[in-house]
Amino acid sequence: MPNQRPTKERLRIFAKEMRHAPTDAEAAMWRLLRSRQLAQFKFRRQTPLEDYILDFVCFEKRLVVEIDGSQHASSQHDAIRSDVLTKLGFDIARYWNNDVLQQPQAVLEDILSKLTAPRP
Repeated sequence: MPNQRPTKERLRIFAKEMRHAPTDAEAAMWRLLRSRQLAQFKFRRQTPLEDYILDFVCFEKRLVVEIDGSQHASSQHDAIRSDVLTKLGFDIARYWNNDVLQQPQAVLEDILSKLTAPRP
């Protein structure tokens, strides 16, 4: 079967399923970002956009936050995805699961610096 694009409805359903079964790192990050806890910036989690599901996104600042495991190291799919999102005007911040779980404050500080940095 040829590689088919997922329908919007299938992506929406899959995103909802992912919200109900997050990884440990995604759950930890959501506890830190939800309810405008980070400098009043609103984040959404497991949000469909184009053909992808974004781990976390702040639409106001056009920042996508991805929490990745080792399966994402040198991923060509992730590179293509990042290129698509960049062309749509988003910045992408990627963090390893391990960093989120062991150094959450450092990750939050980095995200905040990206949110408050002037955009070209």
